[in-house]
Amino acid sequence: MMKMMDGHNNGTPPFAPPFLKAGKLVIGQTANILLYLGARHALAPKREAGQLWVHQLQLTITDLVLEIHDTHHPLGPSLYYEDQKPPAKKRTADFWKERVPKYLGYFEQLLADNGGAYITGRKLTYVDLSLFQIVDGLRYAFPKRMKAFEGEIPGLLVLHDRVAARPNIKAYLESERRIPYNEQGIFRRYRELDG
Repeated sequence: MMKMMDGHNNGTPPFAPPFLKAGKLVIGQTANILLYLGARHALAPKREAGQLWVHQLQLTITDLVLEIHDTHHPLGPSLYYEDQKPPAKKRTADFWKERVPKYLGYFEQLLADNGGAYITGRKLTYVDLSLFQIVDGLRYAFPKRMKAFEGEIPGLLVLHDRVAARPNIKAYLESERRIPYNEQGIFRRYRELDG
């Protein structure tokens, strides 16, 4: 993947994938890519203050994604999951007791406060797409824990279903282009971590 960058980075190479090549620009990091694409595809507010707010929300999601990863790799990514099972069980228990309610409760409250169909109100943003993926991924990785928690986040569940029902998203989700969840990605299902 990084070989693609040879001779095309103009002195600003990304550290690692994901990255986006847009003309002469090379943009790394998911949140940064979404900041760039959001404004160009009507998935972010038009005003700078709104764009920064949505970017801030995406950075919060980035923090959550790291914590999701750390449930199965609490001692670090250089060790196999099998080498850190006891710490993973402890980390996962804390994640579901403390962190999930904090993060998802925050986004649930934003939905309620904004009173709209989406996180910022009436218009879909890339943050709504990311929240869809968070709910969907947690359902895959922790089906029992997520089912027990879903009563706390009715707004996020409605948002998840609303995003999934959008015609282009629905078509993508039903296509072969969508990579199935697996034990190589962020959302990994390990029965012993699912309570």
